[in-house]
Amino acid sequence: MNVLKYSAFSYRNLKEIEIFPAEGVNVIYGENGQGKTNLIESIWLFTGCHSFRTHRINELIERGKSSAKIELDFFASGREQTATLKIENKREATLNGIAKKSPRTLLGLFNAVVFSPSTMSIIKDGPAERRKFLDIAISLTKPVYAFELSKYLKIVGQRNALLKQIAAGKFDTDMLAPWDEQLAVTGAKIIDYRVKYINSLSGIAADIYDGIAQGKEKMSLSYIHSDGNEKENKELLQVLYDTLEKTRKSDVKRLATGVGPHKDDLEIKINGMSARSYGSQGQQRSCALALKLGEAAIIKKITGEQPVALLDDVMSELDGNRQNYLLKYLGDWQVFITCCDPSHLMRLNGAKAFEVKSGVIKEIS
Repeated sequence: MNVLKYSAFSYRNLKEIEIFPAEGVNVIYGENGQGKTNLIESIWLFTGCHSFRTHRINELIERGKSSAKIELDFFASGREQTATLKIENKREATLNGIAKKSPRTLLGLFNAVVFSPSTMSIIKDGPAERRKFLDIAISLTKPVYAFELSKYLKIVGQRNALLKQIAAGKFDTDMLAPWDEQLAVTGAKIIDYRVKYINSLSGIAADIYDGIAQGKEKMSLSYIHSDGNEKENKELLQVLYDTLEKTRKSDVKRLATGVGPHKDDLEIKINGMSARSYGSQGQQRSCALALKLGEAAIIKKITGEQPVALLDDVMSELDGNRQNYLLKYLGDWQVFITCCDPSHLMRLNGAKAFEVKSGVIKEIS
């Protein structure tokens, strides 16, 4: 899988541009604030996911303009394809000239993995960031998961609204029973997807971390249920329903649903210790790198195609050993790397360089 041509019109600060990337490394360089990350972000949108920077549509459009448009010619599934995103009041997608119901329908058609400074939040921040990592990673290879997750979160919202009415004395807690049943059914599916994904990811990420750390440390992953109970797959639905039933009164007091996959976590350990609490800066970076490279490996295993690697301003954050490992690992991928100084990357065979200045991109020969 690789990008053949990219064009943008009024996307953030990007002017009317068109580039033809190399099949290998593409170095996107320039001073800060010139538009390098905007390019990476816009390519990522063709995965069918939201921006990794904002959920506000208007922020994706150049100031003073009413709409933006980005287009990607790419090779995937054995043929050349063209995807277009028009951004106005919402995002509208077309694939090979055919209008799509929503950009979400692009999930699984163009695959990419993005690594940016914000990726560290997976390790450093709270459970919500790790759930977000899992949800995006699974959706890229299992689009039906995104549908199930959306349905689950809507049910949680409806149950929470009912909890507030119960707290106000309008209804009895028995009214929660049908919502608990729906949550248990959909929540069990979400947990099952996540546990299976972590089981696949854990060995791959551990091997990658072992390579980065040169065998000095061991990384491990485990799924943490919000109710503290380990569950067998066959018991997921019943245990989740029973737990929701038991916590109804406490949920009414807090006015929110306190257990379920929307509260679960991914635990990341180094030598049996929490990477978040006890890992050094270097160890945490290595964990984040191992997770993202592991995510890419799973995409390739399932689809048979290597995803496009989008590296936004991360090389300067890695020491020499991690830089060398990353570039070696990505040796046969199509890669987009943003940086301020391209000199240390231009030695790579077949690399193309693109300078970004005030939203204008030009290839440097």
